[in-house]
Amino acid sequence: MTSHPRGVSASIDPVKLDRLAEVAVKVGLQLQAGQDLIMTAPVAALPLVRRIAEHAYRAGAGLVTPFFSDEELTLARYRFGPDASFDRASGWLYEGMAKAFEGGAARLAIVGDNPMLLSGEDPAKVARANKANSIAYQPALEKIAGFDINWNIVAYPTPSWAKQVFPGEEDDVAVAKLADAIFSASRVDLDDPVAAWKEHNAALAQRTAWLNDKAFHALHFSGPGTDLTVGLADGHEWHGGASVAKNGITCNPNIPTEEVFTTPHALRVEGHVTSTKPLSHQGTLIEGIAVRFEAGRIVSAKATRGEEVLNRVLDTDEGARRLGEVALVPNSSPISKSGLLFFNTLFDENASSHIALGQCYSKCFVDGASLSPEEIAARGGNKSFIHIDWMIGSDRIDVDGIHKDGRREPVMRGGEWV
Repeated sequence: MTSHPRGVSASIDPVKLDRLAEVAVKVGLQLQAGQDLIMTAPVAALPLVRRIAEHAYRAGAGLVTPFFSDEELTLARYRFGPDASFDRASGWLYEGMAKAFEGGAARLAIVGDNPMLLSGEDPAKVARANKANSIAYQPALEKIAGFDINWNIVAYPTPSWAKQVFPGEEDDVAVAKLADAIFSASRVDLDDPVAAWKEHNAALAQRTAWLNDKAFHALHFSGPGTDLTVGLADGHEWHGGASVAKNGITCNPNIPTEEVFTTPHALRVEGHVTSTKPLSHQGTLIEGIAVRFEAGRIVSAKATRGEEVLNRVLDTDEGARRLGEVALVPNSSPISKSGLLFFNTLFDENASSHIALGQCYSKCFVDGASLSPEEIAARGGNKSFIHIDWMIGSDRIDVDGIHKDGRREPVMRGGEWV
């Protein structure tokens, strides 16, 4: 009989949870001896936080500092907070995080909050709070998006999230099913997950090497509701799986991950595209997204559900209507084959090819670490307070690479690599 340590739900396998913590530290972060770690997590994810801290200190961490969120505290703000509070954010906290990153600290985020927590709250207040937080977060986000540091995101199966994914199940059954799905997607249900990640990273590296060798000028997505040409930034570089941060440490930013991705040219996106999976954003499920691009900018946007929220997102700033990422994911990815909608971008973006509105990754340029923000912008990199991924791939979507001379080459057919 398996014993469950203090605080761990009996629905969650403690051995696999410990493996996830080990993978987060050894694969996700490759935390170095003496390196500090800044960690954020829901209070409900405390069992995983404790295990990560243990593995971090065993790896020689200098100091592990956790910051916790709580769903009831979040709701209290929306139900009792004064109106003016929704235009404020804790900038001092993010400035402190940025200072820690400048001093060499690593970053780890544990996701698991109820994705529909704010679905019953005033969408205008949600939008205002998100915008204020995005602006305040910039000092820390620049260090993360610029890959100045080694960072990682993993997930914990909280009861509130599990009930969204498996609404017809009892709480303990829903948690067990979500835990199994997380462990499988994160490869910690295998006997040697660290070795499994090494093999997976090698496969993703082969994909990125092929795409970088081709150096396509643009990608063309075609299929039902989609005829989209995504110009690629000048001097773009594809990445996937493990990446080397500017501090010289190789990390896996997302666990799980099935994507290879790069930076589009912010001014060279044309055509129309329809989402193939719902987007869960700050308590709203946005479905049936259909947008049209002209000269890189979204000029019209509709959705069958959540259209008001979508348009609020697009009005965040000028860069919110332009792309900061394009990613290719085979339709046969493990997350896609699970048939689950996780209501969480960490998982759902790895079910199909996708694009992201907003901020680009400076690492997705040749010699990106040495480029100034002005040089990145000159090469087509986008700047924004947001970075929001949504899915456009399926088994009915084809992708072609377009060379600068106009030659076309198949990249994906029916959602699979050629």
